[in-house]
Amino acid sequence: MEFRHLGASGLKVSAVSYGNWLTHGSQVEAEQAKVCVRAALDAGITTFDTADTYANTVAESILGEALAGERRESLEILTKVYFPTGPKGPNDTGLSRKHISESINASLRRLGTDHVDLYQAHRYDHAAPLEETMEAFADVVRQGKALYIGVSEWTPAQLRAGHALARELKFPLVSNQPQYNMLWRIIEDEVVPTSVELGIGQIVFSPIAQGVLTGKYKVGQPPPAGSRATDTSGGAEFVQRLLNDDTLTRVAALEPIAAEEGLTMAQLAVAWVLSNDGVSSAITGASRPEQVAANAAAAGHRLAPETLVAIDEALGDAVQRDGALVGKASPKERLA
Repeated sequence: MEFRHLGASGLKVSAVSYGNWLTHGSQVEAEQAKVCVRAALDAGITTFDTADTYANTVAESILGEALAGERRESLEILTKVYFPTGPKGPNDTGLSRKHISESINASLRRLGTDHVDLYQAHRYDHAAPLEETMEAFADVVRQGKALYIGVSEWTPAQLRAGHALARELKFPLVSNQPQYNMLWRIIEDEVVPTSVELGIGQIVFSPIAQGVLTGKYKVGQPPPAGSRATDTSGGAEFVQRLLNDDTLTRVAALEPIAAEEGLTMAQLAVAWVLSNDGVSSAITGASRPEQVAANAAAAGHRLAPETLVAIDEALGDAVQRDGALVGKASPKERLA
């Protein structure tokens, strides 16, 4: 496993990390989820990402149980706060001081630890003053409940404002968690350069584009049984926009490129994400342990320059690069 500094901080994370969005407590049963976590540990992965909202808190509990008994100092446990949890009352969401304070305590109980290594704002909260949010995060750090603070899907302007307040309040804002893959590159023009300037590292999710970049979805064929596209509990909606003939045809053209590199298509996708120097870690999920091991094997693989060019040529205009889409995932009004 390759290890990288998280932004300009002293914290190192595994280049390939393990995340349980849409799997633990949802698509994957608890015992199978624990087997996948064990496979991640066996593959050298030390960084585990979750969120309180995943499966409405169940995913955190399963991850905590799966990691019980492991040496805590050898792990980096990451979780998030923002989206509704519990009965979804008016204060069960957002980045208010109340919700952050209550959420970190609940996350720690579920994860079975006295601190998380990184506590992340799952989105930007347009309904809470940024000063209130950052002061609450500062308290979380000073109380020893989190070592570092991160954000997810923030715009360059939001990153700058948050970073300035973090400096003023003297706590480390070190990461951003955006979606990033061969087909979705909206962070490249502004978010990544801004983050590099501020010392913020990218912990990216969906490096395999919800499984589309594995090549398992074929033109004219139904989605494979058990795949994300058949997950009616929520996973299918995230992959549907990519299941069109043009995108799938272009993705299929990546197969000989991967073979030339001696990689599977999934490994090619992960290695491609990690070729961006602004990326500290790529979050991969899995429903089977062999997927975990295969994804982890992409760490440390350097793609040839001609391979990067060939990927761009194969995907063409199927790639979304519009930087104006950054931040659109943050609701303009608080969810309830």
